[in-house]
Amino acid sequence: MANKSKVSPLRADRSIRLPSPPFPGHGALTLPMARVDSYNLDITYEGERLAAHTNKRALKAAVEKWRKAARVSGSDPFGKRDSMKLTKKELDAALSSEDCQARCIVLGAIEEFAGALALLTERNLRVPEWQNTERIVVGGGLRASATGELVIRRAQALLHDRGLHIELRPIRSHPHEAALLGSAQLVPSFMIAGFDAMLAADIGGTNVRIGVVRLNFKKAADLSKARVWKKIVWRHADHRVGRDDVLQTMADVMIKLIKKAESKGLRLAPCIGIACPGRISADGSIGNGSEVLPGNWRSSDFNLPSWLFDAIPTIGGRESMVVLHNDAVVQGLSEIPFLGSCRRWGVFTVGTGLGNARFSLT
Repeated sequence: MANKSKVSPLRADRSIRLPSPPFPGHGALTLPMARVDSYNLDITYEGERLAAHTNKRALKAAVEKWRKAARVSGSDPFGKRDSMKLTKKELDAALSSEDCQARCIVLGAIEEFAGALALLTERNLRVPEWQNTERIVVGGGLRASATGELVIRRAQALLHDRGLHIELRPIRSHPHEAALLGSAQLVPSFMIAGFDAMLAADIGGTNVRIGVVRLNFKKAADLSKARVWKKIVWRHADHRVGRDDVLQTMADVMIKLIKKAESKGLRLAPCIGIACPGRISADGSIGNGSEVLPGNWRSSDFNLPSWLFDAIPTIGGRESMVVLHNDAVVQGLSEIPFLGSCRRWGVFTVGTGLGNARFSLT
């Protein structure tokens, strides 16, 4: 899907400059509806990074461990399949199959991974900024499977058994849409309230998700009725691509989505929300945590918001604005309309890597 041709950005008369309203900085800790108390923690326990035990690869490694145990007493129901290449659908199918051996392997992996997730939660809750957390939602690829949901439920049971009565549950939105929807929470409502939709992108270690979010303010001012109108999910991990390929594809897809939205009469807000792994600085530079992405995103001569503004300088005749934040932060923001009485919540994003963030309502 990567297109190496030079992007042809949408241009308008740059001599006409509309005044720009106050705009949150990249990686801001104070947002319109919430305060980001902490994000991008890298917790260690007994000298090991817990992130290494709570990502997609760790779950597959647990499956391989229990497959080896199964081979001692019988045949391996997964045959010669590489455990690292097993899909969520295959694990879910094994879990619901009549093959007792297959079920035992997946259940063993679930128990092991749930233990690691419970330990991660327990250690995070010892960090001052995470204390008094009422709820943690789990997003990322783990959430998009029956196997993953059992991991989450089992981890909560383990925590309750240890006397930690915290709510641990799957994030409400689909993992392909959570960060797109959360992007609308990055900016003050007055900046987007007069529009029908906005552009958003979620850059991950396996997929890039680009979409148009219908804001539906007339149905609900709190964005609880916001929906992803159109989205493109590109699994870049299946291709040998670098940073520039990802950027070019993002820009090409965004330009197509802008044209499609305009052809349907949708008024797009002139701002683009971007979610990306790593520590995000106010100048838009990306730090630790972005290593899961293809290529070098930490280069001193690279700035993602500036690059994207050059590619898409205007939307609907207005100068575009780009706001960048950590992907776990943006996913966690998608929960705001559904918190109920909860005022302090966190998020874990379990996928190619592990992301985390903790929030308080303002």
